[in-house]
Amino acid sequence: MDIPEKKSLKTKIIIIFTIIICIIGSILLYSRFIGTSGLVIKEYKIKNSKLPESFYGLKIVHISDIHYGRTITKREFTKIIEEINLQKPDIVVLTGDLLDKSKTLSKDDIKNIIEGLKKINATIGKYAITGEHDFEKKEWATIIKDSDFINLNDTYELIYKEGFEPIMIAGLSTNLKGTKNAKDKIAPINEYIDSIKEAQETNVPHYKILLLHEPDYISEITYQNYDLILAGHSHNGQVTPPLIGAIIKPNGAKKYYDEYYSLNSTDLYISSGIGTTKLDFRLFNHPSINFYRIVNK
Repeated sequence: MDIPEKKSLKTKIIIIFTIIICIIGSILLYSRFIGTSGLVIKEYKIKNSKLPESFYGLKIVHISDIHYGRTITKREFTKIIEEINLQKPDIVVLTGDLLDKSKTLSKDDIKNIIEGLKKINATIGKYAITGEHDFEKKEWATIIKDSDFINLNDTYELIYKEGFEPIMIAGLSTNLKGTKNAKDKIAPINEYIDSIKEAQETNVPHYKILLLHEPDYISEITYQNYDLILAGHSHNGQVTPPLIGAIIKPNGAKKYYDEYYSLNSTDLYISSGIGTTKLDFRLFNHPSINFYRIVNK
């Protein structure tokens, strides 16, 4: 091989290497600044004959994993609240990780979060549970209370709407933190459900919703007791290349991480979340909120 040929090969290698670096750089920049912006509304129609007639067309907005202070700050948060209200929801649920354990909140941050959440309009109610990041933050309980959300950690409520037959909404706090396990926390709720299983009366809830942060724990909570389970935590993988799928699968979302699973008669929906965790990148997976419309026929 003569010298010109050697130079030509070296030039080609440099060009190829430069192209690869540019492609990788472009993907990283896109994932950081474009992939983490915007907001997708994912709409789902859910049909279940157990839903009381008075609740026909029930609208639920599901938000999760905001991780305030990372890619979501006041400006983005304000737009999210506006988008939620445009859906005119009956119920709004927050399935954990409103906050991020790595971010210290200032008084202004806390004020902004409360003011934002307080502006969310829901004709029936607003409900929240903790994620593992929220567990690390003492401010969480105050923020939830002051923003007119109901803290549904390890408890339940009966909801009525223009009729005598209620539906039930229950919540389970994060299972990656704390000393109580999922079975113990869900026990009082399941005891109530067991007590009404044979009831034919219309004044007991036959349609039941459960809020859960880490979806893998459904195997420990008798998920068959619930018609609809709404979860978060997985971010649906956060980075999800075509043909490859979810890249980031955190503990608590190794088995269940996609958008939807049909578990016999139980529907499991997992939010892809709004913010980011660990790495501030999103690829093929924009921030999103879920919008459910529930009917009985």
